[in-house]
Amino acid sequence: MKKRTLLFATNNPHKLREIREIAGNDYQILSLKDVNLETDIPETRETLEGNAIQKARFVYDQTGINCFADDTGLEIDALDGRPGVYSARYAGEGCSFDDNVRKVLEELDGVDHRKACFRCVVCLILDGKEHLFEGRIPGEIIRERRGSDGFGYDPVFQPDGHSQTFAEMPAHLKNGISHRGIAVSKLFRFLKNMEHR
Repeated sequence: MKKRTLLFATNNPHKLREIREIAGNDYQILSLKDVNLETDIPETRETLEGNAIQKARFVYDQTGINCFADDTGLEIDALDGRPGVYSARYAGEGCSFDDNVRKVLEELDGVDHRKACFRCVVCLILDGKEHLFEGRIPGEIIRERRGSDGFGYDPVFQPDGHSQTFAEMPAHLKNGISHRGIAVSKLFRFLKNMEHR
């Protein structure tokens, strides 16, 4: 069977590697670099859904290639759902993952209720039509970083039912349970169902 090719609308190398690991050998996942589209993708909406659609639509309009984009947010109960849609730039424009984690830990200093949820929305554009998939995983924000794998808030997010943070887990375990893993698995299941119709 010929591999289906999809373009992943991201400039984030960590996300790209994660998606390629989840996709396995069934799909060829192209990066923006692979199609010479190295530009900042607009991300100006107020919701994860809005940003995922905006990014996918922008890349589809530029390339005409079937593509998908995701937007991911960490929603922390004690912070009224923040950082949410601003997760990637929570500590300000041009900030690092490290800055964002530090800001969250500072804001939760002395707070005992540390429940949180990682949520990911993926927008697939297939032959011009949009399809949305969502993944979510509950957990909590621990008090200090643990683990060196993963990226973003992974060192301080411990999913419910696990004793390790995302940054301590091997990739296959994290991808099997993570918000992005869940959303992207739904996307690939949808594509397989389409092929069998």
